[in-house]
Amino acid sequence: MRAGLVFALAAGLFLTGLARDRFDDWIGQTALPPLSLETSVEVTDRDGTLLRAYTVADGRWRMAVDLRQVDEDYRAMLIAYEDKRFYQHPGVDLRAMARAMAQAVWNGRVISGGSTLTMQVARLLEDSGTGAMEGKLRQMRVALALERRLSKDQILQLYMHLAPFGGNLEGVRAASFAYFGKEPRRLTPAEAALLVAIPQAPESRRPDRAHARAIDARERVLARALRDGIVPDHMAAGALSEPVPHQRRPFPALAPHLADRARAEAPATPRHQLTLRASLQRGLEDLARDVIAGQGERVQIAIVVADHLSGEILGSVGSAAFQADQRAGFVDMTTALRSPGSTLKPLIYGLAFDQGLAHPETLMEDRPMRFGTYAPQNFDRQFRGTIRVREALQQSLNLPVVQLLDAMGPPRLLAALDKAAVRAVIPGGQPGLAIGLGGVGISLTDMVQLYAAIARGGVALPLTWRMDGSRAEGQRLLSAAAAWQIGDILAGLAPPPGAPANRLAYKTGTSYGHRDAWAIGYDGRHVVGVWLGRADGTPVPGAFGAEVAAPVLFQTFTRLAPRLEPQPPAPPATLLVSNTQLPQPLQRFHPRDTLAADADAPTVAFPPDGAEVELLNGSLMVKVAGGQAPFTWLADGVPVVVQDRGRSAMLTLPGTGFVNLSVIDGAGRSARAQVRLR
Repeated sequence: MRAGLVFALAAGLFLTGLARDRFDDWIGQTALPPLSLETSVEVTDRDGTLLRAYTVADGRWRMAVDLRQVDEDYRAMLIAYEDKRFYQHPGVDLRAMARAMAQAVWNGRVISGGSTLTMQVARLLEDSGTGAMEGKLRQMRVALALERRLSKDQILQLYMHLAPFGGNLEGVRAASFAYFGKEPRRLTPAEAALLVAIPQAPESRRPDRAHARAIDARERVLARALRDGIVPDHMAAGALSEPVPHQRRPFPALAPHLADRARAEAPATPRHQLTLRASLQRGLEDLARDVIAGQGERVQIAIVVADHLSGEILGSVGSAAFQADQRAGFVDMTTALRSPGSTLKPLIYGLAFDQGLAHPETLMEDRPMRFGTYAPQNFDRQFRGTIRVREALQQSLNLPVVQLLDAMGPPRLLAALDKAAVRAVIPGGQPGLAIGLGGVGISLTDMVQLYAAIARGGVALPLTWRMDGSRAEGQRLLSAAAAWQIGDILAGLAPPPGAPANRLAYKTGTSYGHRDAWAIGYDGRHVVGVWLGRADGTPVPGAFGAEVAAPVLFQTFTRLAPRLEPQPPAPPATLLVSNTQLPQPLQRFHPRDTLAADADAPTVAFPPDGAEVELLNGSLMVKVAGGQAPFTWLADGVPVVVQDRGRSAMLTLPGTGFVNLSVIDGAGRSARAQVRLR
């Protein structure tokens, strides 16, 4: 008898073990659905704030989320309400299922469900129904298999990606943005309770269509949270009275042009972090809309803000509204090629300073002139006669700057633009003197990059808008002295009416036919560019850069900081003297057509243009051929040797690197050479 009992017990244990092994094999052989989920591509600012998100392939909002990004009260409410024993059961909670069945039998209807969070994840992964027995058994099998392959936190994270919240919303992060306009990191108890309640019946509890039911469901979750001590008693009244949203909020859509560009350049990247500042970007887009309101149906605006010390773009507005309207809002006007008008003049003057052609106090003639067949005029068709270079730039006169460009040659200006990594497109392909007055196509972003180089003390550095983007090494475009002189001149411009008199260094420009109105300026830290016009290039009658773009420039700086960052002091090599104290050749500019073009014109005999030479004890031997004594030698526009009657001289120079050497003879004729010092 005893032997038979032992045998029966052994046989029972054997059969139980065999069944368990087969059950384990059955679970182990479960074919799981894909666990890698497609989530929305996101574009964020420099601090991680969401700028824009894109729906997944089927048009749903499903945003990547980590448990650490979700409010702790929400997680506690979710587990307490949906699956109290989530961290104890193996995927199927037999105790909860037995309780649910008993309640259904006793009450004649379903009182509570027996599905665990893991079973809900299984159903959402396979998009299976909830009622059929076959579907429920499949969910149980998948749930048990999931628990063997994933941790509890991984399963919970899958739920937070897949939970339905009505319409095309999936996941707690998408729901938090849609209903509360924020990340789910810090939810109020009432907000957390609503997000727990909706997935149980997402279409009949979504607050934008079933507001009353959403309130009732939220109150049930809050009552459970109060009972379980998740929400303190003193917060109960506030949580119950907090309003439930009546409609969905739009997802963030800041910097749409730049966001689209980032996605197009790296379509496989799930998250793009830009150098923008979200708060500034939002303010700039509001400003753009306000400026354009009442300006006609086709006038458009673009704004670029950058930190010229780092080269990072902080704000970029490609249009006043990202939509297909008569303004062509889908076109990114920060990258469109437009005529820069007079905004290239500061660079021409800076190059002239470095080449010894002029100084801010040099006198020039503003009178009718012809340059071959080209006869430029000032914008107002008037002439000022003899005028200082400083005043010529501040008044944006055309004749003085064309004389300087004629003396240095248009290719030198184009070479400088190329060094600044500025793309310049010339109609017809042949550079002429008209490029100095806007006869060239350049984008707003590139113009801001050019002014950033001047603001940075003459060192060009390509702007970047990606946090993980490459940081190119800068090239010297102008000497520090010439760059400072340009800034000092531009800071002397009177501000627009009503704007603060804050010595902002800025320049305006208006292209031919009033097609483009520009204003670009900088302080000690930031550089801003503003463009207004029509995207199709047709004229905007009466639009002047000084009148329509300059006020927007000053408003933008007001949004950047309460006060301007001060400009740096003048570099030690800067020649700060009056006109009468200048070397005689620099006191008055002599146009090319007034100089004798003969074989006796001076040339730099040594070192030749483009040479690389070595300094000897900080000095460089230079020689001049031709010309008439006395000779004045300049290095980057700064006189080094003045009124020397010899044909060779020793120049004491500050250091190594590229330097522009200029020699001016007694008749005012000049020659130049750029060399690299070692």
